[in-house]
Formats: sequence, structure tokens, C-alpha cells
Amino acid sequence: MSASTARRYVVARIHEIPPGARKIVTVERRQIGVFNLDGEFFALRNRCPHQGAALCDGRLVPTVSASAPGDYELGGRTLLQCPWHGWEFDVRDGQSWSDPGRLRVASYKVSVERDDDGRVKGPYKAESYPVSVEDGDVVVEMG
Repeated sequence: MSASTARRYVVARIHEIPPGARKIVTVERRQIGVFNLDGEFFALRNRCPHQGAALCDGRLVPTVSASAPGDYELGGRTLLQCPWHGWEFDVRDGQSWSDPGRLRVASYKVSVERDDDGRVKGPYKAESYPVSVEDGDVVVEMG
């Protein structure tokens, strides 16, 4: 579907989703979690691609990086943890950051592709939708 035929839906007023909060709405028979991360809005389908859990009911957690033991820093990304198995998805784009079937301690050589902060990209991606704010309305675009 081209951008000109995309359907747009007002799902909330800004004050209904304060920073750090979320609102779960139904649009075109899909449950969608709309998240406010420090004034930026993002939307993910409320279904974990792993086994179908209500993904948007999960905990929001910051990423953690460490340069040495005991020296750590929070931030970078905000991840949504699946309430069933703890799989993590980036709220901004739905990218998974875990794959328990392939990531395990082993006694043989393993190579993995890493992004610039050293995290291992998983094989799954939660569906995400464009979100905008117009005259105080939070708008999700479908299609």
C-alpha cells in the first residue's frame, strides 16, 4: 500500500500517554501498544513474534553497557521485555535482541554479528507502525 493510501487513526491525546507510559488500543482489529519515550511516540503490535504473548504488557527496560566489571551505564535503547519469556524488542523499531535457541555458552568457536554497542541482533522483529502528533492528538498510521 502506498503512503498516499495509508489509513490514519487518532488513538489518544498526548496527555493520555505521559513520558514512560503506554496505551494499548485496537486499530483495524489489531491490538497496538503506543509508547511515549521522552516525548517521542512509537507503536508496536501487541503480539510477541516468538509465541504470541501480549508483548506490550511487558516491562520497559534500558539497555546496559559496561566498559569494565562494576562500571556500567544505562541507556542507549529502551527495550520491551515479553512477559512470557523475557525476549527483548527495541521499542523504537521492534527489533529483537535475544535468541535463546542460538545464544548459549559453548565449548567451540562461535561468531556473531554485533551492532555498534555490542548487542547481538535476534532473528525476530515485532511489527511497528508510524506515529505522529498532530494538534495534541497521537496518530497511528496503518497500511
